[in-house]
Amino acid sequence: MNDKYDFSKGSVSKNILKLALPMTLAQLINVLYNIVDRMYIGHIPDASTLALTGLGLTFPIISIISAFANLFGMGGAPLCSIARGKGEYKRAEMIMGNSFVLLFTSGIFLTIVCLIFKRPILYLFGASDETFPYANDYVTIYLAGSIFVMIGLGMNSFINSQGFGTIGMMTVLLGAITNMILDPIFIFIFQMGVKGAALATILSQFLSALWIMKFLTGKKAILRLKIHRFKLKISLIKEITSLGLSGFSMAITNSAVQIVCNASLQSYGGDLYVGIMTIINSIREVLTMPVSGITNGAQPVLGFNYGAKKYDRVGQGVRFMSIICIVYTIFAWLSTMIIPEYFIHIFNSDPQLIDKGVPSLHIYFFGFFLMSLQFAGQSTFVALGKSKQAVFFALFRKVIIVIPLILILPNLFGLGVNGVFLAEPISNLVGGTTCFITMLLTIQKLFKQPTQ
Repeated sequence: MNDKYDFSKGSVSKNILKLALPMTLAQLINVLYNIVDRMYIGHIPDASTLALTGLGLTFPIISIISAFANLFGMGGAPLCSIARGKGEYKRAEMIMGNSFVLLFTSGIFLTIVCLIFKRPILYLFGASDETFPYANDYVTIYLAGSIFVMIGLGMNSFINSQGFGTIGMMTVLLGAITNMILDPIFIFIFQMGVKGAALATILSQFLSALWIMKFLTGKKAILRLKIHRFKLKISLIKEITSLGLSGFSMAITNSAVQIVCNASLQSYGGDLYVGIMTIINSIREVLTMPVSGITNGAQPVLGFNYGAKKYDRVGQGVRFMSIICIVYTIFAWLSTMIIPEYFIHIFNSDPQLIDKGVPSLHIYFFGFFLMSLQFAGQSTFVALGKSKQAVFFALFRKVIIVIPLILILPNLFGLGVNGVFLAEPISNLVGGTTCFITMLLTIQKLFKQPTQ
């Protein structure tokens, strides 16, 4: 079993694709998992736009929960890959056990805090009196099951990091299919509206969490989740959180950007433009899915070879991953330019929303291929355990570039809402290019070190 998942042998590109293809499919399923609610809600009779906008207001809260899942899940999984590459299996299981405890306890804490302060939080995030009821209905039920979300998102990384990409895909597939079946039943047949969408999501996440726990405690896993590995160690917590800060920072800053975007759009354009941003965020999730799949698939391979001091193979993996991501995102960008109405129609058919949404979409996705540079650079830093660089560039693009631009550009040259959407392509150019170049310089240094 260990030889089968030894990434220091065989073709680097094949090793990456062996993980990336099922993980990309898992990403596709996961995206459907996340956006199917919006697809159904966006077509609720007589209330589609307001309901969809209300759902969009909950994105920052969902992003915060995902941020903590990334902190302890994506923080621990690469460390497991590195430890396994070194043959340190006891340490790898300790990392996984500590990550699980951190995910579970933080999930309970987030549920309590967010439920207590949900009303002021939603109004801070750009809710109006018309959209608050929809946002409140969805987020209340979602938060009640957030512990399942934490385990589902966080612990699936440990299945993928061991090389079981297909099993990881099945985790997401189980939840996604359940969600897609339950959504129309709860939303339309039982007439539960956004409450039904939230309930379907939580029940689906519950099944995914059960699947993960069954696999990680079973005989097929290389590294198993064991109770005696749950004892928290300060040194491991520091390592996990240090490396996980990259994924945490990206998710938490995504939440901050969404908050600032919604507030600015509410100020300059009203509920309609908050709804347009909800749709654009959904389209972005779909289009970035293959990029996430290939970069996540590359991480265990890069981390394993880095731990085994196979630096030439690390370089091959980075090159392959980067080329695939750049080529794909060029085609994705062209698609948004040629058939923007098609993408918007998936989520809403309001003529006014489509009319205003098309130019906004064109601005937001301009130069979209530059985004892949950020993904490739961030993933490489995480795979190599370079937590400081990973965290810095996560913060650099969102906090230092995007948020100030969202606040400044609408006031310049009468840009208004267009200034909000223009912040994204500018940040991709500056942040993505800087991150990628720094990553390449880091990789070059590896070739000067002795290899095995």
